[in-house]
Amino acid sequence: MSNIHKSAIVEGNVKISEDVIIGPGAVVRGDITIGDGTVIEPNAVIEGNVDIGKNNRIGIGTCIGTSPQAFKYEEDTKVIIGDGNVIREYVTINRSTKKSCATLIGNKIMLMAYVHVAHDCRIADEAILANCVTLGGHIEVQEKAVIGGVTPVHQFVRIGKMAIVGGGSRIPKDVVPYCLVAGSPAHVYGLNKVGLKRRNYPAQLKKKLKEAYSIIFRSGLNTSHAVEEMEKRKDLDIVEVREMTDFIKTSKRGITK
Repeated sequence: MSNIHKSAIVEGNVKISEDVIIGPGAVVRGDITIGDGTVIEPNAVIEGNVDIGKNNRIGIGTCIGTSPQAFKYEEDTKVIIGDGNVIREYVTINRSTKKSCATLIGNKIMLMAYVHVAHDCRIADEAILANCVTLGGHIEVQEKAVIGGVTPVHQFVRIGKMAIVGGGSRIPKDVVPYCLVAGSPAHVYGLNKVGLKRRNYPAQLKKKLKEAYSIIFRSGLNTSHAVEEMEKRKDLDIVEVREMTDFIKTSKRGITK
């Protein structure tokens, strides 16, 4: 059975699965679904239209599903959260601006204290956002990306797969997958070697990523010519390099260099 503290407020169309814990002073109201094993810590607020999966931990004072910080938005929009996430103290996650989409949090993600996830953001599996990261609207954080603390990310920016952003950076442009970016203004400083090592990427694959990185950022070619050069290289025709080239080709804000 679920364990709901007597001082918690639960009202509306709330569906609570087995073994859910809702702590003292928490408020859960609206069209809410909470999956098995999820813990809602004291004074958290979950409201509006929110689906939360299994085995999540929602920290003290967290606010999920609150209205977008935008002048124009549709009512009854949504937040969807997957399984196994750690959402620490005082994180804020706003719902989307349109009913046709949702603010999306994937699986096994860590959002450290005071992270802000604005409307229409999408955070993919196993990403980590350190303390006080601030995401503007419509941002995409791809799987296994890491964003260091006290970093603002401009609306509509994409942070690529396995990329890492140093703490205290300012990110107004897309960050290419597998790259290390830091600073204000931000610059690319190499590949995410630590992440590649921790994820046990083989040496030959890392070598090809390094060659691709050199073509994009160190060859003197402009971005479009660098992509053309990589696509000519049959030896670089691997999934990870294609992820880099496809990411660059679909960039709307330009890439961090």
